[in-house]
Amino acid sequence: MHQVFLSLGSNLGNRLENLNNAVDLLGTGTGTVAAVSPVYETEPWGCMHKVNFLNLAVSLKTLLGPHDLLAAIHETERHCGRDASQGHNAPRILDIDILFYDARIINTKKLIIPHPFLHLRRFVLVPLAEIAPGFIHPSLKIPVSQLLADCRDERMTLKVT
Repeated sequence: MHQVFLSLGSNLGNRLENLNNAVDLLGTGTGTVAAVSPVYETEPWGCMHKVNFLNLAVSLKTLLGPHDLLAAIHETERHCGRDASQGHNAPRILDIDILFYDARIINTKKLIIPHPFLHLRRFVLVPLAEIAPGFIHPSLKIPVSQLLADCRDERMTLKVT
């Protein structure tokens, strides 16, 4: 079994329902959901749309390899209604990013793990620190709790649930 940490976000439609549906689907077809963080409302990062996101982090146990996991995540996003043709920073029903896959470092054309920007984004670090404060970033060799303490992102992050 592999331990994976994911970041989920939604800023279109019923945001909370979108996240809950995604967590259910991940636990059904992708692996076993080991932990889910509280939900946080966060200001958009890198997109023109001004509707706040709801974000959470998930710890997932899976037998899937990294690229198969990515394919399963894309299928979960499509199943939940994400339109991939909208572009990278467009508003979206659901966005799922792989943050960590065990303590592996992967750098291919289609997949970079650890997520290259996770240490810069409060909306990722705050929920992740709720479920994995002591997890050591495999490239930076720093625990998630310290990454959060060092993060300079000042965007609003408010606990919803």
